[in-house]
Amino acid sequence: MTMITSKPIRTLVAGALLSALPLSFATVCSADDITSPPQVTVKYADLDVSTSQGAEALYSRIHQAANDVCWHMYDTTAAYKLHQDACMKKVIADAVAKVNQPSLSDVFAAKYGTPAPVVLASAQTR
Repeated sequence: MTMITSKPIRTLVAGALLSALPLSFATVCSADDITSPPQVTVKYADLDVSTSQGAEALYSRIHQAANDVCWHMYDTTAAYKLHQDACMKKVIADAVAKVNQPSLSDVFAAKYGTPAPVVLASAQTR
């Protein structure tokens, strides 16, 4: 059995395969973006977080970053509005716990009426 393939058909098939390859990579990259939660880094080296003014300034930065993070977590504006309060509280509480400063925890408690999560010191092994 002899297979006769014309050059234009081979060129067409090769072109289709080469065109599909970049699209498959783009799909994989966007799928990874969907599964990883959005993150924002808040810098505060310029603030003295031990003072009430510094803690308020940092809280303001954290609040803005939390708003950005929560906005990107939902596909629609309706979903965002439905979950906005719970999302903001969780994201801000996590950030406050990471900073682990009493003055910032006080600001969080004043805004939400609840204490911020406490980070416990871990025991060192000897």
